[in-house]
Amino acid sequence: MGSQQQIAFFLRELEDGDTWRRAAAAKGLGRIGRDEHAWVLVGLADDRAAEVREAVAVGLGRLAVAEAGRAVLPGLMDDEDPWVRRRASRSAILLGLDGPAIVDAFSRLLRDPDHHLRINALDGLRALGVPGDVGALLALLGDPNWAVWGRARSLVFDFRKDPAVSAELVRTAEQGAADARVLALELLPKQWTERILDSLVTGLRDEAPQVRSTVARRLADMEDIRSQGALADALEAEQDPGVAELLIRLLAERGDERVTGPAIRWLGDAAAGSSAASALGAVGTRVAVHVLRTAVTDGALPGRTRADAAKAIGQAGRWDAVWLLLPLLDDPDGVVRAGAVAGLDTLVADGLRFWERHSVAGALVAHLAADPNTVWQTHNALIGLAEALPGLRRIVDRTPSADVRAAALSLLDTHNATDGDTEHDLARFVHALADPDETVRHHAAEGLAHWVVTTGVLPQDEQRLRARSPTSPRTPRGRRPVRWPRRRCERWRSAVAPRRDREKRGRLHPCRGAQVKTLWKRCQWCRLCCPR
Repeated sequence: MGSQQQIAFFLRELEDGDTWRRAAAAKGLGRIGRDEHAWVLVGLADDRAAEVREAVAVGLGRLAVAEAGRAVLPGLMDDEDPWVRRRASRSAILLGLDGPAIVDAFSRLLRDPDHHLRINALDGLRALGVPGDVGALLALLGDPNWAVWGRARSLVFDFRKDPAVSAELVRTAEQGAADARVLALELLPKQWTERILDSLVTGLRDEAPQVRSTVARRLADMEDIRSQGALADALEAEQDPGVAELLIRLLAERGDERVTGPAIRWLGDAAAGSSAASALGAVGTRVAVHVLRTAVTDGALPGRTRADAAKAIGQAGRWDAVWLLLPLLDDPDGVVRAGAVAGLDTLVADGLRFWERHSVAGALVAHLAADPNTVWQTHNALIGLAEALPGLRRIVDRTPSADVRAAALSLLDTHNATDGDTEHDLARFVHALADPDETVRHHAAEGLAHWVVTTGVLPQDEQRLRARSPTSPRTPRGRRPVRWPRRRCERWRSAVAPRRDREKRGRLHPCRGAQVKTLWKRCQWCRLCCPR
């Protein structure tokens, strides 16, 4: 059957067929019909059967005759049947229809109970480049469906400079429903905060926790005394753990000592306890530190809270901080042990007293070998402790763990710390070049390079070292080769030695400096210790 016969068949079915045959004929006519057949479908727009009206909307969208669509689609978008409204709204978008009638139809669909139609309405308004009904649009910020409120948020953001949208956005931020108010506050520019300050302070007592949290974040950006006092008062009266945790963090960041009382009360809470412990350490008052001393040994508290209390003790840095944290390295809870290591790391970075250094070094070295879960965290805490070097050498010689061996080799690096036995570490670095673990080999090569730089002495028996290094024929495939310095490196050492003596430990290698850039391509030593 040719297309003409098909069209004639569809036209007959539209007049004489039953409901489903007429609906199928309308869809078929929309697929193969010509422009003049769009007006045939227009005549069926008021059919008594919803299935036929739906098929008419689909057919008009396929025929792409804008004038015919403009004649009936706005009315079909108000149809009592949701499927008719859905098909009509999609066809209006496909046809690119515009005008006041189409905008009004899409605006009415913003309040439709079917979320598919609300999505179509938002897509249609975006295609038209207009916000539509501003009140209905802002109300969709609180829609439970993410596809709806996400599109609404994007459309509001695009038209945020429109006077009507801006005014409704402010009204929603002050008086809107809970979910809509949260997004409105997030979209509202910062310069409006001062103007709506009264409603923000009132919002700290809102029934919805999400509103109180959003308002608190907004007030935290202000530096005035009224906002800070409002946050402190809200924390005193807060009952929700999530909101209390946020308020504690915000006040602790400002160093407000009024956080001490509420933080003590919330210390035992599973949700807010960690932030409460951190806040007590940030405040650092005598009362706060006394509570932290008790908290780290209180087995009734959650492990995360005790760990944060240990970190806070290290942050506070009181006279007994070291002696409070060292026993925690043997705690049965791994989270608490990690918190103790973090607290000791802070104390080491801030500078230990000379009578504390040996105790801390010995405890951390023992913990490095004993706890496989905090190897590199313990490694970081040991950086700069020369008292730990003897114990680290024993670990390198005896431990079966590759991670522990790599961490210990890294700490023997002369750029970390040195002592009287540093000159004997050469054999350890050379021996580790043939280690089966790649991380160990990496730190061995790096340590060997820095050892030569620090001592100024080239390794003896270079051929033997070459045979043990990854450049030998027995080297497994994929290992990066180690290049050994030649005599031309004497020029490099003479060029950087005066500058190296002036540098502090831990800075970048001297060959990064401008005075030796001309030696880069000629010095194989630079390729080893300072790869590009």
